[in-house]
Amino acid sequence: MFFAKIQSRTASISDAIYIEVIATLYGTMVPILVAGVCQAIVGTISVAQTGDDFTAILTVLGIIVALARMLVVLTFRRKTRRKPLLDRSEALAWERRYAAGTFTTALLLGLFAARSLFVGDAICLVMAVGIAFGFGAGIVARLSLRPVVALLDFCAVGLPAVVATFLKQWDVPHIAMGLMFLVFIVAGFEMVRLSYNSTLNQMTLKQKFEQLARIDPMTGLLNRSVLATDLERIVADGGSGMVAVQAIDLDHFKAANDRYGHPVGDALLKQVAARLMSVAGPADLIVRMGGDEFILAQRSVGSRGDAELMAQRIFETISAPYHVDGHEIVIGTSIGIALSPEHGKTVEALLARSDAALYRAKERRGGYVLASEPSKSQDRQHAA
Repeated sequence: MFFAKIQSRTASISDAIYIEVIATLYGTMVPILVAGVCQAIVGTISVAQTGDDFTAILTVLGIIVALARMLVVLTFRRKTRRKPLLDRSEALAWERRYAAGTFTTALLLGLFAARSLFVGDAICLVMAVGIAFGFGAGIVARLSLRPVVALLDFCAVGLPAVVATFLKQWDVPHIAMGLMFLVFIVAGFEMVRLSYNSTLNQMTLKQKFEQLARIDPMTGLLNRSVLATDLERIVADGGSGMVAVQAIDLDHFKAANDRYGHPVGDALLKQVAARLMSVAGPADLIVRMGGDEFILAQRSVGSRGDAELMAQRIFETISAPYHVDGHEIVIGTSIGIALSPEHGKTVEALLARSDAALYRAKERRGGYVLASEPSKSQDRQHAA
């Protein structure tokens, strides 16, 4: 039941939160380095004091695993520098790598502490148990956002010591020590649960506020703040296809707003937004720039003709009559089109080119204009 609830809530979190959580796991190498160095120091002292071969093997394996985990962290950072935003499947693969590394470390430390119970050196035992408890505290701090991984780590680091304590001698001190380890594991479960719920609630609330800051409250479309992020990502991920930036301005909207009043004008803008969403593809980006200006970024455009076909559809859809509060209202639209990479490879260049083409379309009193190549002085003009 406990695991089922955690798994259910984990599966329900959004991709953005999940990706942020996984990126957080790889945010620092300090815990990995500390665990490796501490095991190396304590292991070296224990081997020198006791000459135990199994302790030596565990120490060497601990150092190797720590180095391998640091290499994985460096690989993650290098890959995310080239592509900052992962998708969920990629993030899941990186989570599994991290989980495998941290579980292996936990198991080696648990076996290390268990072995220390049999080598007969009290100082070595105290140091080994201290490392195990320290790692447990680190689990709460670092892995509470991945609770299933954290709980498995607690079992790996604590249960070997519990089993070793009961096997070594069945008397009151050893039974008490074993129970102490069990209490440590159970308490760790509860701390992970509390930390997970609290942190996830905070991250969800943060995402909601960030999403609200991106939304135009009147139309429900994205606002212009997303141009530097979402549009930049669309242009960068254009691949072999083109990206068409359609700059859209409503014609005669001001006259309708002045004639029928602002409430009607607001309702009219909402209907325009709904019509834009109806013609856009599921992966396209629609932005309200402010007033009666909009941007539609069309992904994976095969040719100029595809972009012009979309502009024609936008023109016809927006120019159809509107019915608002008993009024039939007819407006038009002017559209300027810029294509990436033909007319620019940056958001700034594409917006400037589409805006220039839009200006020419407005001079023609409606229709659409396809921007010329940067070396040409005139844009191609089309009356819709």
